[in-house]
Amino acid sequence: MSRGAQKSHTNPSKQTASLRARGLKDIRIDEEVKIAVNIALERFQYSDDKELDFPSSLTNSERAFIHRLTQSLGYVSKSRGKGSGRYLTVRKKDGTEASCSIMTCNLSHNSKHMVQSLLQRFPITNKERSELQPRTERAVFTSPDASGDKSRTSGRLSHGISQVPQKRGPSELDCFRRALPVFERQEEIIQTIRENQVVLVLGETGSGKTTQIPQFLLDDCCRSGIPCRIFCTQPRRLATIAVAERVAVERGEKIGQTIGYQIRLESRVSPKTLLTFCTSGVLLRTLMSGDEALSTVTHVIVDEVHERDGLTDFLLTKMKELVQKTPSLKLILSSATLDVNLFVRYFGACPVIHIKGCPYEVKQLFLEDILRTTGYTNKDMMKYKKEAQKECKTAVFYAPREKTHTCVLQENDLLDDGGDSVFSQMSEKDVATLEPWLLREMDACISNIFLNQDADAFVQLFNLILNENISVDYRHSETSATPLMVSSGRGFLSQMEQLLSMGANANIKASNSWTALDWAKHFNQTEAVDLLESHIWCVEAGQLDESSLVQTAASELNPEDQELLKAYHHSFDDEKVDLDLILHLLSSICQSSDEGAVLIFLPGYDEIVSLRDRILFDDKRFTDHQQRFQVFILHSSMQTSDQKKVLKNTPKGVRKIILSTNIAETSITVNDVVFVIDSGKVKEKAYDALSNVTMLKMVWISKASALQRKGRAGRCRPGVCFHLFSRLRFNNMLEHQVPQLLRMPLQELCLHTKLLAPITCPIAEFLSKAPEPPHLNTVKHAVQMLKTIDAMDPWENLTELGYHLADLPVEPHLGKMVLCAVVLKCLDPILTIACTLAHRDPFVLPAQAAQKRAAMLCRKRFTANTFSDHMALLRAFQAWQKARSDGWERAFCEKNFLSQATMEIIVGMRTQLLGQLRATGFVRARGGGDIRDVNQNSENWAVVKAALVAGMHPNLIHVERDSLSLMGSREKKVRFHPTSVLSQPQYKKIPPANGQAAAVESLPTDWLIYDEMTRAHRIASVRCCSVVTPLTVAIFAGSAKLPSSALQEPAAHRGADAVNDSSDSEVEDRSSARLAHISIDDWLHFKLHRETAELMFGLRQRWQSLFLRRIRSPSKSCSQLDEATIRSLVSVLLAEEQSAGLQQPTGIGQRPRPMTSDDPPQTPASRSAAEQERSSPDRPRLASQLKNHRALHCKHLGDESGPVKSADGPSSLTSGTRCSSPLRSSVRYFIMKSSNMRNIDLSQQRGIWSTTPNNELKLTQAFVESSAVFLIFSVQGSGHFQGYARMASAVSGERCLDWGSTGLGGVFGVEWIRKEGLPFQLTQQLLNPWNDNKRVQISRDAQELEPQTGSQLLQLWERI
Repeated sequence: MSRGAQKSHTNPSKQTASLRARGLKDIRIDEEVKIAVNIALERFQYSDDKELDFPSSLTNSERAFIHRLTQSLGYVSKSRGKGSGRYLTVRKKDGTEASCSIMTCNLSHNSKHMVQSLLQRFPITNKERSELQPRTERAVFTSPDASGDKSRTSGRLSHGISQVPQKRGPSELDCFRRALPVFERQEEIIQTIRENQVVLVLGETGSGKTTQIPQFLLDDCCRSGIPCRIFCTQPRRLATIAVAERVAVERGEKIGQTIGYQIRLESRVSPKTLLTFCTSGVLLRTLMSGDEALSTVTHVIVDEVHERDGLTDFLLTKMKELVQKTPSLKLILSSATLDVNLFVRYFGACPVIHIKGCPYEVKQLFLEDILRTTGYTNKDMMKYKKEAQKECKTAVFYAPREKTHTCVLQENDLLDDGGDSVFSQMSEKDVATLEPWLLREMDACISNIFLNQDADAFVQLFNLILNENISVDYRHSETSATPLMVSSGRGFLSQMEQLLSMGANANIKASNSWTALDWAKHFNQTEAVDLLESHIWCVEAGQLDESSLVQTAASELNPEDQELLKAYHHSFDDEKVDLDLILHLLSSICQSSDEGAVLIFLPGYDEIVSLRDRILFDDKRFTDHQQRFQVFILHSSMQTSDQKKVLKNTPKGVRKIILSTNIAETSITVNDVVFVIDSGKVKEKAYDALSNVTMLKMVWISKASALQRKGRAGRCRPGVCFHLFSRLRFNNMLEHQVPQLLRMPLQELCLHTKLLAPITCPIAEFLSKAPEPPHLNTVKHAVQMLKTIDAMDPWENLTELGYHLADLPVEPHLGKMVLCAVVLKCLDPILTIACTLAHRDPFVLPAQAAQKRAAMLCRKRFTANTFSDHMALLRAFQAWQKARSDGWERAFCEKNFLSQATMEIIVGMRTQLLGQLRATGFVRARGGGDIRDVNQNSENWAVVKAALVAGMHPNLIHVERDSLSLMGSREKKVRFHPTSVLSQPQYKKIPPANGQAAAVESLPTDWLIYDEMTRAHRIASVRCCSVVTPLTVAIFAGSAKLPSSALQEPAAHRGADAVNDSSDSEVEDRSSARLAHISIDDWLHFKLHRETAELMFGLRQRWQSLFLRRIRSPSKSCSQLDEATIRSLVSVLLAEEQSAGLQQPTGIGQRPRPMTSDDPPQTPASRSAAEQERSSPDRPRLASQLKNHRALHCKHLGDESGPVKSADGPSSLTSGTRCSSPLRSSVRYFIMKSSNMRNIDLSQQRGIWSTTPNNELKLTQAFVESSAVFLIFSVQGSGHFQGYARMASAVSGERCLDWGSTGLGGVFGVEWIRKEGLPFQLTQQLLNPWNDNKRVQISRDAQELEPQTGSQLLQLWERI
């Protein structure tokens, strides 16, 4: 039957009405129509067209689908006409939807006085005004330290020369190497690389291509006597280290000799290193210093090309250009599964070498096979099968609910929050345990709300939920209706908001299979429909589920499999990971076979931890037999030592169970895997350039990845791969994953492009040369954003700020935030916030209603009533650092709903970012601009928020007081995201009537900043918000360089003609005419009195001029003008915050302990100095000196959440206070090397030491300038530090003849404090930023340690 014939047999009005009662997931249309619509909308998104028309031949169902889909993308859609002439038009929002609101700003009397004083003392000069004007002529900026400063080498490969490799040594792994499939193709591979400049190696999983091809090149050059130098890239840090160490072992040598590796902040290379494994980012940064960086390199191997991460595609774009310039350079692209034709075309008919993988067969089982063969079922599947036998009626019918199972599901079962399963997952009070009167009361409340529309019944309902601990998703004993359902059906909007804020589940179904959304639609509650759709889309991201695919191609399945899949998808949302099914499969494997490792692919660390805990602690099928298995974890942020454990064989009779992200697809190979369980999911970031939204989403893998995962089984014998998705889903998967270059923000890459591309080459032109280039409009949007934040000038040249932002390992807007914090001297809080925003929210959102409320309360506690989500992130991290130092960080995370893995990654990011700031001169070693100086204002939350505003612009929200709503620059209506603490107004127990309106009304100012805007159907939501004052926005938002028209005099001063004669309110017009205007961008237009406007604009110019000066000369000391400007800004910001009634919390500026991500948890109790004194009575004076040393150091190691404690335990300083600064510099630390132990013994006996003449001046100067100098001693080759002492005198002219070494200078006094040996194993995590971030034990004689590192090293003796 044709589409037109189908339409003629349908009553249009009835069909339209029925469509309104369905959500996007329930609108079933043909697959080819879906594909065509998506292609049309994707083209429209990146085109310059403003409108898109769809033809009149669409059915009502298809039009409804398009309406819902376009609204979710932020477009406006409208149908017009009737019958065969009914068209659908989609229109882009042009920004006019955001109505022009009145933006005002005032200054308090004290603030005006302070600004006047500053501007009178330091008026804006003509030169400064000129520098703050937008450029009209093209200028060429040079890198701020193009002179070859050592900072530019951070994260770059070391220079070296090509050499003839030494002959490889024998290894016990030689037999293993010869058995690899790639080994028999050695001569062919070598010959092909010799004859061609670019070679593509396509080796299946297990072929050995990653470890063997670099060795083939080394061995061939050794035999031929030809010098070589090889770089081999890996997409991940962990894989880089693992592969390098494996190759070194196979060659019978130690890492760091012929074979080395280099990742950011860590390297193991030497002048002899000829094969260096590195990450793609390190090689890119090396190329940024110029093409000559590869002048001595003979081969570049780019491994795992198929992963198509953004940096690898970007690297290939540059490498294509380089191989054309450098005929002697060989490029080898290595991959497991790849779009061969794409790369052959890209590199111009390069040869392809195919290598077979493991020889054993791997059997594939898909979801329908698993359900059929294992007999897996759950209570919801059984319920669906029973309900499927009954007739569906449209009206509400009453049917008693089946008795629930007595088995209570464990907490981690809550990953499934859809369907009826929530009913049995209540940890509040299970319905079976409720007293009869509570059941009667709850049933009566629900009935009164629905039948009598009794709003007063909600009072009793909320009291019962909160005080009697009854689930917010309680279901009526006859109808299964929840409070959310009946309030939706009757349109009680404010109560709906309250229920949703309390964690009500919108996906639960009543006895008639209706959700709350169905109730709202059936009873024509349009506003309730909008609210629910907004909430559902916000939480679930609105993706089509697999059941739609099942229905569109049901003919491909036999009836049995079709019913199995229908029942399964009815009971479980396949957009999540079914841990119950995985545990069922794992149990079946353990029962059916006695040996063989099991590799389970999961999308992320959170799922890994949940499954691990259920295996180890919750599921009796495993907890009762723990001696039979060992559980290992694989993910990108794990420690290298843990990764090595995974590769070792387990004892006989013990099964290895590995929980891994997609890192085990290619990067790490575990040889004894026999069984693979593939969840079919991966977490990847997706970016929408138009809405400037980045989201970490769980998506389906590609066919190539599925085959990769299958190939991990059967390395040692025939294997089995269990795919937790149907054959139908597999057939509809993408052939390859979407390249990251097409779904990532391009601002950072555009910055790097300017350092890689020729000066005359536009950014868009260079990126268009990528294997699959991003859309031109996306590139244009990224470039415009960089211009907005002053990283580029109008001609796409990097500014001084742009060069610095290109050096920082975070997105450009976060980099600007950090640099502003350096200038404002509030660095440490911004470091934590910026790293958290760059990674992910550390708070975990639980699925259970009661836990959701508890999680939100935890988040609110961390905000300290500051109306700031950023404060919650900061204080949560600081409290976690404290818990970690006390040894209970895991329990702390569980208690406060935080992710331990996220916190550890943030620690590493902080270290990396601070190291780069030190390297570029923004943070100096000592004196002005040192770590203490740049944290001078860290305790002032108003100043911290000023840095936030400078970095977050244009992410600003204005509060419309008249309508109690929020408005953005592109959106006229915005809501708080449910995860924001600002979405929860202050209340004790029962939420207020209109939650969002009450939340907006309670805001103390009219301005907010936000980190991310997400599209929740028609209404956009903002995450991670903070309240800021209008003054902060007016001073710090927008570009530094504004046109002269930015400040406009009042109309009354320009002429009476400016007054509108036709106004109905002459008084209002005259009042408005007396107001001046400050225009910061196209949206930010402040109206304020002339005097205030001039003062505010002058203060803005003072700040922007200061910021530009510091960016030009980061290492230059602050002038009198700079210090006066900062003092005035701090005073004015604080005064305006106080006048707005905003609280200033304490303790936020105290720096956390400088741990690295590899730092092991500390024991809560360490030996006190008093105990040491008692154990060493002959050294009471030295112990007290150690105590004094700690007191001196509290300014560096201030406890982030409480009082600073002395070594004796009790608080020696009140909370929030710091040690008074001594007149001289702070404590300094040096590593002292000795060639023998005799000299150490002599020093401890006589209290003296000598060093070489080259070091004498350095130590004497340190002793004179510093309050204390500590020396840490190490005998070369001992593997220990022998103790540490305090320098007691300057170097004298006397010499000691008893030293066991020659060439030493004069002696000086030392006072030994600890004489116990400290093994190097305990110091592995300590890196010295002043020695290229090498470990502290890798130091030359008299190497100075960065103070935080030195202090932490001394504290390790407390653990002995």
